[in-house]
Amino acid sequence: MQSRFRSDRQLTVRMGVTLFLLGLLYVAFVAALIALLKSWVLVVVIAAGVLVAQYWFSDRIALFAMRGRVVEREESPELHAVVDRLCALADMPRPTIAISDMDMPNAFATGRNPDHAVVCVTTGLLRRLEPSELEGVLAHELSHVAHKDVAVITVASFLGVLAGLIVRFAFYSQLLGRDRKDQNTLVVLAAVMGVSAAVYVISFLLIRALSRYRELAADRAAALLTGRPSALASALTKVTGDIARIPSRDLRTAQAFNTFYFTPALGSGPSIARLFSTHPSLEQRLEQLGRISAELGEAATPGKAG
Repeated sequence: MQSRFRSDRQLTVRMGVTLFLLGLLYVAFVAALIALLKSWVLVVVIAAGVLVAQYWFSDRIALFAMRGRVVEREESPELHAVVDRLCALADMPRPTIAISDMDMPNAFATGRNPDHAVVCVTTGLLRRLEPSELEGVLAHELSHVAHKDVAVITVASFLGVLAGLIVRFAFYSQLLGRDRKDQNTLVVLAAVMGVSAAVYVISFLLIRALSRYRELAADRAAALLTGRPSALASALTKVTGDIARIPSRDLRTAQAFNTFYFTPALGSGPSIARLFSTHPSLEQRLEQLGRISAELGEAATPGKAG
């Protein structure tokens, strides 16, 4: 079913190109592993198992990792009411609603398709935002679901997860069993680590390029759906500022899920993490919302249409 969120052709093209390139990378990666390990059954079983687990159980994994729990209408009627209103406005299926008991103000959407989606907000977000700001954040997350880029980013991140697991396994296998392995085995393990590390870096860069655009697309779709880009801009400013004041130890725990967050879990000040961030800068996001606000204001002014 097509939602009323404005379609984004550029986002669709970027998702398609990213998946195509990652697909080629995946085939090359599997072929290289089979050639090195000389066991296609082992490689295919591991690769397929990780992909199935990540695709089908991504919502449960994310909720478990972020201490999220599903809440019914009786427990959080205001939150349910906002989601119901937005889903009716967007003409899309209503997702499962969850709350994570974390002080870090944030939100994320996950799930393999709009009929099996979860939108989760933290208690820190609920405490800090005004109703109009919360509506903007939820509209942003729902646009991810409607445009299906949550499922795409889940599948796209699979290759990086698999490569990372193999690098870790090969490293510890080589480290712990160095005395018991012959020279040929050590060479194979080193080659597996090298190939996996290269695949991880390439997939990392491809996902970052897609992720930054999808966040701008979600901001734009949410602003147009609600008609209040200023409320979303206010939420972005407030949440980003509050996250920067959270202790680095707590932020490091949450950073593994930055791709899915409304705003990334990054501290204040310049860092290498900002250079490779999953999200565009706050300035870019606010600039876009400012332009949308001006456009909506012009459209609402008598005599300006046409």
